[in-house]
Amino acid sequence: MKRLIAKMPIILLLTLLSGCGYNTMQANEEAVVAAWGNVESSYQRRADLIPNLVEVVKGYAKHEADTLTAVTEARARVGSMQVSKDVLNNPASLNKFQQAQGELSGALSRLMVVVEKYPDLKANQNFMDLQKQLEGTENRINVARERYNQTVQVFNTSIRTFPNSLTNSMILHLQRKEPFKAEEGAKVAPKVKF
Repeated sequence: MKRLIAKMPIILLLTLLSGCGYNTMQANEEAVVAAWGNVESSYQRRADLIPNLVEVVKGYAKHEADTLTAVTEARARVGSMQVSKDVLNNPASLNKFQQAQGELSGALSRLMVVVEKYPDLKANQNFMDLQKQLEGTENRINVARERYNQTVQVFNTSIRTFPNSLTNSMILHLQRKEPFKAEEGAKVAPKVKF
C-alpha cells in the first residue's frame, strides 16, 4: 500500500500531462502551416498559368491590350511578393498579400469579360482549354482558402480551450492565426457591361 501511495504523485502527474494538449497544439500549428502551403501552391499554379493564358489571348485580342497589360502587371506584383510562413503571424502582411491576389483576380475578371465581348476568342480551343484550367485553379484557390480557415479555426480553438490554454500560456506562448477574410467591397456583386 505504501508503494501505491508513493507512486500516486507520479501517476497523477502523468495523467495531467497526457491531457495538457501540448502535442495537440503542436500538431494543429503544423496543420496551419501545411494548409498555408496549399494556399501558396494554388496561387503559384495560377501565377504559372497566367503567362500562357495571356500569350494565347494576345494573339486573338490585340485590341484589348490594356486588359492584358493589367493582368500581366497584377501577376508581376503577386510574383514579386516574398511570402514566408511568418505572414501567418502578421495580419498586415497577410492583408497586403490578399490585396495583391485580389488585384490579380480583378484583372482576370476583366479578361473574362473580354472573352464574352469577343466570341471569336471562344472559338480558339487553346484559349478554351486555358480558360477551363484557370477556372479550375480559381476553384482550387477557394478550396485551399476554406481549408486553411478551417485549420486556423481548429488551431485557434485548441490554444484557447482548457486545459490547452494553460499549457499554451505557461509553455508554448502560441499566438492566434489570422484566417483569410473577404476583400474590401466583396459584398457588392460585380457589374458586367457590354
